[in-house]
Amino acid sequence: MDFVTAQGNNFTTSGNNMVQGTNFIANSTTMIESSVPPLSRYENQKRRDWNTFCQYVRNHQPPLSLPQCTSAHILEFLRYLDQFGKTKVHNQNCPFFGLLNPPAPCPCPLRQAWGSLDALIGRLRAAYEENGGKPEMNPFGSRNVRLFLREVRDFQSKSRGVSYEKKRKRTTSSTNNNKSKIITVIDGGGDGCGTDNHNGLIID
Repeated sequence: MDFVTAQGNNFTTSGNNMVQGTNFIANSTTMIESSVPPLSRYENQKRRDWNTFCQYVRNHQPPLSLPQCTSAHILEFLRYLDQFGKTKVHNQNCPFFGLLNPPAPCPCPLRQAWGSLDALIGRLRAAYEENGGKPEMNPFGSRNVRLFLREVRDFQSKSRGVSYEKKRKRTTSSTNNNKSKIITVIDGGGDGCGTDNHNGLIID
């Protein structure tokens, strides 16, 4: 006895044909899935960052929901991440304060690098709006968060003896005996808050 499937499929499933029909459907599904482009490294990182923040909110005490999050909760989250940092940040009373390459170990704490935090906030700011948050209510883009990042940048710059100035490359070509000159201009403008120009992770 033959079994007839829904007529929209236009094939009967009897005997060997049943297996063939099933394989056809499975192969079609595989073709559809394979046509979806893989997420970029940035998108994967942004998804992981968002999941990490949502988990932090779920475990928060007292209980907290995403719509209730304010800039104060974002700053609390950034300070929480410091415990996973791997960047040595010297205290002001440390003899190695301001030295780029300290000659010996010291007891100063490990912190999240400013670049990691800056990139993280940029990704979370985008993820917040992609997940239904209103731009005007986005706590990741608040003034308090920008000021906090600027303070972290300035202190770590002094503490570690490094410069966080942006380097913007601009090329100028001029013809002189069929030769081109390339000029690199260093521009320290902008505070870099909320951008994703660093190789930092959530937990560096």
